[in-house]
Amino acid sequence: MRTKVLFMALAIAATCAAKDIKTVVLTTNPEMHCTGCEQKIKNNIRFEKGIKDIKTNLDDKTVTIEYDADKTNVENIIKGFKKINYEASEVKAVSGKGDAKVDAETGATQQQ
Repeated sequence: MRTKVLFMALAIAATCAAKDIKTVVLTTNPEMHCTGCEQKIKNNIRFEKGIKDIKTNLDDKTVTIEYDADKTNVENIIKGFKKINYEASEVKAVSGKGDAKVDAETGATQQQ
């Protein structure tokens, strides 16, 4: 009995640790210019499958989205923006749990 419980606990822990969480930074068209724009994006995009966290920055006019790559991808997230009448384009992709960032335009990897 103990062996079964231990095995189940290890299986659950391995499954939880195996998630491929990625981050992408997007810009929108029309650009975000007020808190109303921020709320519209946050309130609608959070319902897209695989979205874990959304952060907006009015100064840079960017949206940073953390998502589960096993459930969605950047293309699907961009399609989600189209549903709320925004065009989104990728500024940069941030690799999984590491500190390296990949510039989407040049493909260059930057260590932080």
